[in-house]
Amino acid sequence: MAKQHMLKFVTVERDMPEKRGAEVRRQDFHEIYAEFADAKAKEQAGRCSQCGVPYCQSHCPLHNNIPDWLRLTAEGRLKEAYEISQLTNTFPEICGRICPQDRLCEGNCVIEQSGHGTVTIGAVEKYITDTAWEEGWVEVIKPSVERADSVGIIGAGPGGLAAADVLRRAGVQVTVYDRYDRGGGLMTYGIPGFKLEKDVVMRRVEQLEKGGVKFVLNCNVGTDISFDEIRKKHNALLIATGVYKSRDLEGPGAGATGIVRAIDYLTASNRVCFGDDVPEYESGELNAAGKRIVVVGGGDTAMDCVRTAIRQGATSVTCLYRRDRENMPGSQREVANAEEEGVKFEWLSAPVGFVGDPVTSVKVQKMRLGAPDATGRQSPEPIEGAVQDAPADLVIKALGFEPEDLPSLWNQKELEVTRWGTIKAEFTTGQTAMEGVFAVGDIVRGASLVVWAIRDGRDSAAAILNYLNGAQAVAAE
Repeated sequence: MAKQHMLKFVTVERDMPEKRGAEVRRQDFHEIYAEFADAKAKEQAGRCSQCGVPYCQSHCPLHNNIPDWLRLTAEGRLKEAYEISQLTNTFPEICGRICPQDRLCEGNCVIEQSGHGTVTIGAVEKYITDTAWEEGWVEVIKPSVERADSVGIIGAGPGGLAAADVLRRAGVQVTVYDRYDRGGGLMTYGIPGFKLEKDVVMRRVEQLEKGGVKFVLNCNVGTDISFDEIRKKHNALLIATGVYKSRDLEGPGAGATGIVRAIDYLTASNRVCFGDDVPEYESGELNAAGKRIVVVGGGDTAMDCVRTAIRQGATSVTCLYRRDRENMPGSQREVANAEEEGVKFEWLSAPVGFVGDPVTSVKVQKMRLGAPDATGRQSPEPIEGAVQDAPADLVIKALGFEPEDLPSLWNQKELEVTRWGTIKAEFTTGQTAMEGVFAVGDIVRGASLVVWAIRDGRDSAAAILNYLNGAQAVAAE
């Protein structure tokens, strides 16, 4: 069927009179592409074996009912498929775009395990919800009963927004505080638009706003408003700040001009996509155009940086990672995409110094894998005398993120943290040692996936509702 639709597209392009104009051609293309996408979605969904043990579902952090909505999609019952998918996932169209399905649902598909290629679950999930938006099936949040209870959420990333959605649907008054000028957190400013279109995130933020969630943006807690002030305004508080402190590079010359943080580089690029005025981009400080780029790191953020640099017109893009490909923490699918786009990977390579100010090259130490470390992974160790120079006009540090020192920033010494600086909270509820204060997402887990933040936000919202109901019961006695 997919081939038939593609042939139809070719025929329309060949026979279309020029006088019909570009707008008509775009409309026809959109209609034909929609038919093609629908056919592909049904085709892929129809491949699901409906196995007795759905490993795809058990390996999804949200435990989405994947087999059922695949079956409904294959039968052409898209609205029902959407209704099932959104029962467990606040943002299915976002997860469909950015989840590392190769490590989660798709990687555990029984068809994939049998060697016949996985069902493209993420693409079908994206298609279902995109269709739901186009058809008007995604409704404005309308609580059946309004409650007087108020919850403050610090952080407008996926965890905070997922919790806001659940709480608002229950009639709770919700206010979200965030340091940025737009909601979405790293979904807005940390993930490139070619992976997650910004209008997709913004329409979810708008849905929450229309549903009654209040956003206080450009608000730095601890500076513009104190933690205590926020706590006094609300009956419960959720901390969902994420982790934004970048791990640093060491070695001679590490402070040179032209060595930048991944979060700054990606934020600048995303702001440009919004049409913002970004002086650091215009000056070239955070712009890869015409430059030799070296990205240090092996996670998904590093992949976002190298692929962004390619799109900005870098003359060359090299990624340094101290372990081998098999031990890379990022998605293998992302690595393959980057290679196809022209990124060069230097495995078993680590920077040990930098030349020039502004930087002109990176001193690269070649490594080998030695004995396993505490996690069971082989530890990289230097090969004596194996150091080479890698030319670079811009070096991007993508070594991961760590939590900021929130107890000090917020003057809350009683806010307990782990030895890694993450907030101590109950695993399933997010409850901290502070009365009525909960925490979710990366600020509890450490740097992790968007889908886990959504799961945490939903779980903690349920716990907050129980907490509010309990407080009401006590007050009534």
